[in-house]
Amino acid sequence: MRYIIIGAGAVGGSIGGRLAQAGHEVVLVARGAHGEALREGGLRLLTPDDSLTLRLPVLAGPEEYRPTAEDVLVLAVKTQDTVAALDAWAPVAGDLPLLCAQNGVANERLALRRFARVYGVCVWLPSGFLEPGVVVAPCAPLTGMLHIGRFPGGVDDTARRISDDLERSCFLTPVQEDVMRWKYAKLLLNLANSVEAVSGPPGADPVLGQLVKRAADEGREVLRAAGIAYAGQEEQLALRGDRMDIREVPGAPESRGSSWQSLRRGTGSIEADYLNGEIVLLGRLHGVETPVNEALTRIANAFAREGREPGSLPAAELAALV
Repeated sequence: MRYIIIGAGAVGGSIGGRLAQAGHEVVLVARGAHGEALREGGLRLLTPDDSLTLRLPVLAGPEEYRPTAEDVLVLAVKTQDTVAALDAWAPVAGDLPLLCAQNGVANERLALRRFARVYGVCVWLPSGFLEPGVVVAPCAPLTGMLHIGRFPGGVDDTARRISDDLERSCFLTPVQEDVMRWKYAKLLLNLANSVEAVSGPPGADPVLGQLVKRAADEGREVLRAAGIAYAGQEEQLALRGDRMDIREVPGAPESRGSSWQSLRRGTGSIEADYLNGEIVLLGRLHGVETPVNEALTRIANAFAREGREPGSLPAAELAALV
C-alpha cells in the first residue's frame, strides 16, 4: 500500500513519518511554508527517542497526484477544511479507500457523499506542529492509538491490512466493528480543547476544570438523548494501558492541544464548531440545552477570527462569559 497523507501536520505528519520509517511508501500533501520546508529539508519527526529526518515525496495538491490501485488516502486536515479537501480529491481518487484520521464525528458523513469506501479512525495521538517542516510526537513506547473501521460500521480486509501496517509502525491499531463509538468517546474529551485554547490547561486551574466538567456533562446528556453509544473511560484506559506515556522530547517547542496549536499558528480558524459545536447541534436536534458548549464555541471562534493569543483569557473572565 502507498499512503497519501492529505494534511501532513501534527497527526498526518506523525502517521506518515512513522509509516515511512517502517519502510512503507508515503506521499505527503502540504502547501505554503510547510510544503516548502518538507520539500527542501524533509520531514523532521521529533520523538522521545529519535530526531528523524525523512525525505519523502511532497505534493501541493491533487493536481500533482498520479493514482495507483494500491493507494490509501489519509485525510488529516481539521474538520473545517474537510469539505474543500474532499471536493479537490474526489474527482481524481473517489474510488480509493479514504481514512478520516480526524477529531470530531462529522468527517465520515461528509466523506461518504464523495467516496464509496470511507474508514473512521479514532485518533489518540498527542502531537505538535508549530514550525514548518517539524512535527513532534511525544508519546512512547507507542506513538499513538488509532482505532480503525468501516463507516458507518463493519470491518474488511483493507482495514485489517492498514491496521497491520500501522501496528508495525509504532501504533496500537485495533480494528473495530463500531469505530464511531470510540470517536464519540474522544469527542467528549475534545470538549476541553476550547477551554485550553482560550484560557490554558484545565488541570492547572480549578475554575477551568469545572468548566470542562460542565461541558462534558452536557455532552453525555446529549448523547444519551440521541441514543448514541460511546466507549467508557475504563474501557479506553484498559486498552491504552501504559503504552502511550507523554515524555520529554529534546529540542521540541512547547505544545498543547490541536485547538491551541491552531491559535498559535494564527490559522484564522479553529475546530470548535465540530467539537463543542457538535454537542450544540445534537442538543438542538434532541431538545437538550447546551449553554456551556454554545458559549465555548462562540468564544473559541472569536479568538481564531480575531487572531488572539492562545491562553490569554483569564479563567475568571471565561467563567463569567459562560
